Amino acid sequence: MQNLWNDEIAAAHSGDLGQRIYSSRLLGRDKSLVLHGGGNASVKIREKNLFGEEQTVLYVKGSGWDLEHIEAEGFAPLRLEPLERLVSLPALSDAQMLDQLAANLLAASAPRPSLETLLHACLPAKFVDHTHADAVLAVNDAIDGEARIRDLYSDCCVIVPYRRPGFGLAQAFAAEFARHRTAKTIGAVLLHHGMLSFGESARESYQRMIELVARAENYLARRNAWTLETAPVKTGGAPQPLAQAQLRARIAAAAGAPMIVKTCTDARTLAFAQHPALARISQQGPITPDHVIRTKRAPMLGGDAERYAAEYRRYYEEHAGEGKDRVPMLDPAPRIALDPAYGLAAAGKTAPEAAIAEEIYAHTIDTILRAEALGGYRALSERDIFEVEYWGLEQDKLAREAKPFAGEVALITGAASGIGKAAVASFLARGAAVAGLDLNAAVESLHTRPDFLGIRCDLTDAQALSEGITRAVLRYGGLDMLVLNAGIFSASRKIAELSTDEWRRVMAINLDANFALLRACHPYLKLAPRGGRVVVIGSKNVPAPGPGAAAYSASKAGLNQLARVVALEWGEDRIRINSLHPNAVFDTGLWTEEVLAQRAKHYGMSVERYKTNNVLRVEVTSRDVAELAAEMCGELFAKATGAQVPVDGGNERVI
Repeated sequence: MQNLWNDEIAAAHSGDLGQRIYSSRLLGRDKSLVLHGGGNASVKIREKNLFGEEQTVLYVKGSGWDLEHIEAEGFAPLRLEPLERLVSLPALSDAQMLDQLAANLLAASAPRPSLETLLHACLPAKFVDHTHADAVLAVNDAIDGEARIRDLYSDCCVIVPYRRPGFGLAQAFAAEFARHRTAKTIGAVLLHHGMLSFGESARESYQRMIELVARAENYLARRNAWTLETAPVKTGGAPQPLAQAQLRARIAAAAGAPMIVKTCTDARTLAFAQHPALARISQQGPITPDHVIRTKRAPMLGGDAERYAAEYRRYYEEHAGEGKDRVPMLDPAPRIALDPAYGLAAAGKTAPEAAIAEEIYAHTIDTILRAEALGGYRALSERDIFEVEYWGLEQDKLAREAKPFAGEVALITGAASGIGKAAVASFLARGAAVAGLDLNAAVESLHTRPDFLGIRCDLTDAQALSEGITRAVLRYGGLDMLVLNAGIFSASRKIAELSTDEWRRVMAINLDANFALLRACHPYLKLAPRGGRVVVIGSKNVPAPGPGAAAYSASKAGLNQLARVVALEWGEDRIRINSLHPNAVFDTGLWTEEVLAQRAKHYGMSVERYKTNNVLRVEVTSRDVAELAAEMCGELFAKATGAQVPVDGGNERVI
């Protein structure tokens, strides 16, 4: 366990809250301590209220913030004194606890206080750190884990038996701390949950956490349970994208909604998926209840989503009992799939959720194997896991504003600029995971986020196209939406001056490449949970061609005709295809200054007049087209296929 504290850097963070921010980020940087949004930190500061009266304010990490990147606004300020009194109550529902936290917030704009706020409130120390350290969980989750933890920490920590997070845990923690605290106490272990350290300075609390976790690491090392060797694996070949899409379809069917499914194949995950005791060690449950929603009660084996869902529903019926009408049935889809042939697939309702599930399970693998090396992995009871999974507060914690394309995957060509770039933004804003293809390498760095994959690809190269589709499917699990946007507009030339090579080049990019892409994507679009959708970015030149654009006009007309046939043939596969015909969209790669000047001159107009040469006298932008393309994939166009919609401000020749 590495101590990352740096006095020089720490000195640049002024005040108690500044010190709290610095040490929180140190905790968040170490993924063996906390993962995505996990862990907690707080500081108690004496401040004056509006009346000039002194009061102690508890600043605790707010929900939705990650310790690694937390800022001052990520801490929720609360009146400490009323919170200290709450744990003395004989009973308090979790809903009432949340009401009290909200009532004692000192800033309306502050994030919602952590569900563990009362744990921090009842500790007398100024700074409190809370982690879910892998090493501590590995010791705790081994057979005789509680006895091992007590042997390891009873001289310096209060040991708190497992309770589900909430008021009950805070109450039990306060009682255990009052009963067992000594002058040597520097922390607490919440069995099967995590570890707390505290101190009068951020440095002291942080370094105590490092010291306590190092104890667990050294304990594991002395018993040959720290360093993990990867066993030889049998490779079953590369994951097949169509098989992955079929797996995703089954998971989505179990969930009742589209899901992102991310493939992870490396020696480590393959070795775990081929572990001789996989059925036992992988089906018990997560290493801590904090992971139960992200990874579910247990991963499934071999991609058998239907069996997993059936077992999940059965378990719900047995354990919810008479209260099941009050306990909502969560979607029973697994979040982790293990298969000896390819390794691991992580599922989520969004691409970030799938990435989180994958990272959590990577740490889960190490923790399980270390517990096994100590004598055997043993998770919490199924009843305890069930209570967390169907706990109203835990469900509320994951609630978010629904986005129309959540769990769906869009493939957009020509994504590096113009309409394609704007379409990427429009689909991301609606919650989709987006794979963007473009010949321009700039597409690879267009966005740095888990729900975007930029792929440099020459669409006229059959192998490159196949590899690009495979990368997108293995990253996100399948394809739901396809935007055919890539194309070129050659310089204006009369037919008598148009070379055969230029004609063929325009046809190859604007027509042939789109035909190949449609054909290659058809098997994936058939599996889309809500039905496949295709939007073709056509052109005004389809209904109203112009002189000097023979190759462009003919290629777009051919693509339009292809789309009409697709609509006829693919309707039975629940795939709809609609076309947009933009005109005079000048913020795209097609319209160079040279081309724009040529076309304006051809019509005897200034460039500025040419830009608004339509009935409405408006300029049409890439975003205008992109937004309508996204809407065509949504509910408004759910019963439309084969449609052709102009986006041109009104063109007299088209009208």
